[in-house]
Amino acid sequence: MALLRPASSSDIGPVIRNERVTLRTPQMGDYPAWAELRSQSYEFLRPWEPLWAPDELGRSSYRRRVRHYLRDLREDMGYALFVFSNETEELVGGLTLCNVRRGVTQACTLGYWTGAPYARRGYMTEAVRAVIPFVFDSLDLHRLEAACLPNNTPSKRLLEKTGFKQEGFARRYLRINGEWQDHLLYALLDTDERL
Repeated sequence: MALLRPASSSDIGPVIRNERVTLRTPQMGDYPAWAELRSQSYEFLRPWEPLWAPDELGRSSYRRRVRHYLRDLREDMGYALFVFSNETEELVGGLTLCNVRRGVTQACTLGYWTGAPYARRGYMTEAVRAVIPFVFDSLDLHRLEAACLPNNTPSKRLLEKTGFKQEGFARRYLRINGEWQDHLLYALLDTDERL
């Protein structure tokens, strides 16, 4: 069972916890751990992410990133969360709920990354399982969407293991590793069984 704390104006954002991981909003003090994990994971992440800017891992770039995350949080446009191991308290990856749409849609898009040393150890599966109640119960959204490259077997398995259903195929959907790439489209609804 996840412990949820929704964001408030006097808070830095939600804190979501289950038995294995804790998710919380990135803070400036996380910079050294984030920069180190991202740096050592560059080759591992490169096939699955947009091209990195030349200053991607710089402190000023990170500061801009955190300001952007906090603005999105305040405006209910997105929720960026770092994922920490409860056992070691180490940063293991990140998860975003972006493109929050209200009105008749009530949906957002899930994105995630895992640092190379922590890949295929179940951390991101636990993080996604932990964030699902936050999306549906705290944010009161109806639909959680995700996309992955057709050849990203671990990501497809993660989505299916956490209850997402494949809904379609988007041609040249996102620019990944410098090229427009096709993606499989997945979604989880608030009425779907939670795995």
